[in-house]
Amino acid sequence: MPLQNRVDPFGAVHAVAARGMLTGNRGVIHDPATRTLLKRRWTTKAWIICDCAYGERRRDVMGRNAQSGSAGWTELFFLDEVTALAAGHRPCFFCRREKAKEFADCFGKAFGIARPKVAEMDARLHAERLAAGGSAGTLGDAELGMLPDGAMVASADTAWAIAGGLAQRWSFAEYGRARSVAGIGKLPVKLITPPSTVAVLLAGYQPVWHASARIKQAKAY
Repeated sequence: MPLQNRVDPFGAVHAVAARGMLTGNRGVIHDPATRTLLKRRWTTKAWIICDCAYGERRRDVMGRNAQSGSAGWTELFFLDEVTALAAGHRPCFFCRREKAKEFADCFGKAFGIARPKVAEMDARLHAERLAAGGSAGTLGDAELGMLPDGAMVASADTAWAIAGGLAQRWSFAEYGRARSVAGIGKLPVKLITPPSTVAVLLAGYQPVWHASARIKQAKAY
C-alpha cells in the first residue's frame, strides 16, 4: 500500500505508487506510528524541494527521523521540479544550494531586491500557494502565450506544463504528448504555479524537468 506522500501540481498529497525524482517537505505532518498524514498539510511556510539522495544520509520514510526519536520532517515526493514549483515549493539551500541560489537570484531580479531573504520569499509564496488557500487566476489567450517554460496551468482538473509554446499533460508517472496551448481543453484555463514563481521563471530560473518532457526547448535531466 503506497504511503500518502506524493504531491500533485495543485499541492494536494496523494497515495500513489509512482515516486518521482525529487523529494521535499513542509515540516512535520505525519504520525510515525501509523505512517499516515495528520489533518494539517504544513507546519512551516518553508516548503522546500530536496534531492532524493544526499551524501550517506538515509531516512525511514514517514518514520521517526528526528534525533529525539520523534517524527522529523515528512518526506514528500514530486514528479520533477516543475511539479514542485507549481505546488508552491522552492529549492532547498542545504542539499540543492546552487539551485536555491539561482532561484533567489532570479527572485531578486524579478522583484528588484538585491538580496532576498528566505523568509521573504516563503511569505510571498505562501500567500499564493493553492494548497494554503491561494487562488488560481484565470488566463486569457494573451497571458497564456506569455507564460515562461516551466509554468503550469489547469483546464478543469487536468494540469499542463508549458514549454516552448506547447503544453504537456501532467500525470504522477510522466508527461503526455505535447500539444498546442489552444488544444489543452475546456476553458477557463487557470494558472497553477504561484505568480511569484512565474516571475522567477521569467527572470531566467531553469527548473529540472522529468525525462518524459520531450519538448525541444525544455531541458530534460
